[in-house]
Amino acid sequence: MRRANYIAAFLERRRLWRHCGHWLRREIPAVLCLLFAALGALGQKKPSEYQVEAAYLYNFGRFVEWPSQATAVRTDTFTICVLGQDPFGSSLDAALVGEKIGNRSVVAKRISVARESADCQILFISSSEANRLNKIIEALDKSAVLTVSDIPQFSQQRGMIQFVLEENRIRFEVNLTAAQRAGLALSSELLKVATAVRRSPQSGD
Repeated sequence: MRRANYIAAFLERRRLWRHCGHWLRREIPAVLCLLFAALGALGQKKPSEYQVEAAYLYNFGRFVEWPSQATAVRTDTFTICVLGQDPFGSSLDAALVGEKIGNRSVVAKRISVARESADCQILFISSSEANRLNKIIEALDKSAVLTVSDIPQFSQQRGMIQFVLEENRIRFEVNLTAAQRAGLALSSELLKVATAVRRSPQSGD
């Protein structure tokens, strides 16, 4: 029985890898294919919304450049923080196990207030913080922290990257002006796969 389960998991993983080419042609980041294949090996055919978002958070770190003065004062870890009620559970930690960005190990951290984000490179703002989003964004003004959320209209309220659901798939849109204001440089490759790139906090472009 154990051998049969192993073979079934292997075949499922191989099937998912074959589909990676199709997903990539539809501009889905390669890291998501890796996640899908790993989940297939565990017998889980479809990742949850927050497993996909966790994979995106790691991938964002590979396609954003932080100002040198910000990285110089931080530790040898690359920290992805969650502000507010954590929707990921163990998914975020699992996605980051053994991963590195540059020569820094990637770790997850949970925080309760924006002022605790000093050592965060990426900050996911939970939907539990929607009512005080403006105060959070103001507290982070010009901080070299990439802000990400799935709060509706986040990118129109000076948030940098907003997760959106499009055709039952998790995608994202970018407020490029907000990122540049914080001194962050977003790769053109990242912008290519965004569903929308806003050039100013108020713009609907």
